[in-house]
Amino acid sequence: MRLKPMLALLGAVFTVTGCRFRNPLPEGPLPPNTVLLSQMMRELSAQPGFTETVLQDLDGAKGKNGKRGPALMTPALIDDLRKRILGKDWQALDRFPGWTMREINPTVQLADRVAGKNPKLEGMSAVHPGAPAGSLNDEQTRTFLDLGPYPLNQAQTVSLEKPSTLPGFTTEGIVTAITSNVTRGDGPNQYAPEHAESQRLADVLNRLSVNKLEGAKPFSATLGGREAMTPEALVGVLMSTGHTVTVTDSRYFANFGHLHYKGQDVMMPFWINTRIAVPGTGGLFRRPRALLVPVSHAEYEWHIRGPRINADISHYFGVDGKAEWRTMDKLDQAWVLKRDAHTYTGAQAIEVTRLTGLMTLAYMHQHARRPALPFGGYYALGVCQDPVSAIEKKLNGQSTLFPNTADCALFDDPRDREVNALFSAIPKDRAGTEPQPERIFGSLPAAPGAGDSFSSIMIPGLAPDLQATYAAWKDGTLQHTHGMLFYLMRSTASIAVAAAALALLLRFRKGYTR
Repeated sequence: MRLKPMLALLGAVFTVTGCRFRNPLPEGPLPPNTVLLSQMMRELSAQPGFTETVLQDLDGAKGKNGKRGPALMTPALIDDLRKRILGKDWQALDRFPGWTMREINPTVQLADRVAGKNPKLEGMSAVHPGAPAGSLNDEQTRTFLDLGPYPLNQAQTVSLEKPSTLPGFTTEGIVTAITSNVTRGDGPNQYAPEHAESQRLADVLNRLSVNKLEGAKPFSATLGGREAMTPEALVGVLMSTGHTVTVTDSRYFANFGHLHYKGQDVMMPFWINTRIAVPGTGGLFRRPRALLVPVSHAEYEWHIRGPRINADISHYFGVDGKAEWRTMDKLDQAWVLKRDAHTYTGAQAIEVTRLTGLMTLAYMHQHARRPALPFGGYYALGVCQDPVSAIEKKLNGQSTLFPNTADCALFDDPRDREVNALFSAIPKDRAGTEPQPERIFGSLPAAPGAGDSFSSIMIPGLAPDLQATYAAWKDGTLQHTHGMLFYLMRSTASIAVAAAALALLLRFRKGYTR
C-alpha cells in the first residue's frame, strides 16, 4: 500500500477510535417536580451574570445545606463547569464532571497548595507529624465541632430528664434565594418536629466525644439516675432506661447543588468515571462508553424512641471539615434515594457509637496538629465515606464504599491508634487505581431489583448502565476501558490483519485464474 493511502487509513482509524461517541442521554423519566440542571441552565444562562452567580454560590456554600458528598469544587472543576455552561454542552453538564479519580486527585492536591488558611485559626502553627500536639481553645474547637451551649472549658453535668428548650426547626440560613426563580437549600422533613430534641442530643454527643481533648473540662449527661461521660455510655443509658436505639449505615446519592428552580427540584449529582466499560457500547472500531456513577453520601444514623427522648441524628465527616453528630431534618430531593446497608442494635449499636466518637476525637486532634489543612482537611483526611467505610470493615469484614480519599500518612497520632488502624485497613482511591465493582455497587442507595434492574433509580440513563455492568460483573465478563492508544493499536492491527488476508485472497485468486 502506498504511503498516502496508508496515512489516510490511519487517520480515519484515529478519528473513529479517538472521538467520543456520545449516545444522546435520555432526559426522562424524572421524579415528579424535578428538572435536570441542563434545563435550568438552558433557560437562565443567557441572563447576564447568572452563570457566575451560580458558580460562586456553589463554591462558597460548601457544607451548609445538608448531605454533601465528595463534590469538592476546586478551581479546575469550577472552570470545567463554566466551560460546559458557556459552551452549551448540556449533555456533558448533566454528567458533570465525569472524571476519573486519577483526574480528580491532582486538582485537589493543587488546590491544597494554594488555598488560604482559616482566619479563626490564625496564630496557631501546624506541627510536624510526630511532634507534641497543639491544643484548641473553645472558639477554635467550635470551628470544627458544634458544641451548642456546652463549652469545652467548662465542667458541666446535663440532665436529659426534661424536654429540650432549644429552638425548633427553621429554614433561616438554610434556604437562600440566588435569583427570583432559583433557591438553594431544602425545607423540613418528617423529623423536623423533633429538631429541638435532636439538636440537644447531637450537641451532647459531640461534647462527650471530646472529653479527652487537651484543655477540655469534664462533661457528663444524666438520665434515669445514670451518668454517662462518653457517647457509647450515653447510648447504653438510653437503652437501660427503656429507649430503643437503632443505628443504620445509610447511603444516598450526594446532592451537589441543593438547587430549586421555579419550585422544582434540580437534579445535580457529581459524577465519577469508574473506568468500567458499559457492555454493548463498544466495538472493533469504537471505544466503549465508561460507566459513570453519581458519588454517594454515607452516614451513620441514630433513631431513638422512648419514654423521655425521641430523636433522629446522623454522624459523618462533611465538606465543612466537621466529623460530628448532626440533625437530619432537612428534606432530601426524591432522586437522592436512601438505602440502609447495615442495621445495628444492642451491643453493636453501642460499638458503632464508640467508634464514631473516637473518629470525632481523632479529627479534632488532626485539626489541632494541622490547622492549615485546606478545606478543613476534607479530602486529605477523607470524605464522608472514609469513616463509615472503616467502621464497616471492622464490623462486617469488608468495605463496600467508594471513593475513600484519606491520606493514611496523616493518621499517625499515637493517641488515635485504633482509628489509624481502621483507616489503614480500607481500600484507597488517591492513586486512581481501578475500584472494585463491589464498592461501586455497594455505594449506591439502591440495590438490584427484579431482573437486576435497579428500578428505583430515577436518574435518566443510569439504571440501564448499572443493570448491564452488574450483570457482566456477576457472569465474569466485566471489562475496563483503556486509553486511546490501546483502541488505536487494536483497530490498526485488525485492519492490518484484514488487509493481509485480502491480499492473500487476491493473490490466490490471481494464481487460480492463470
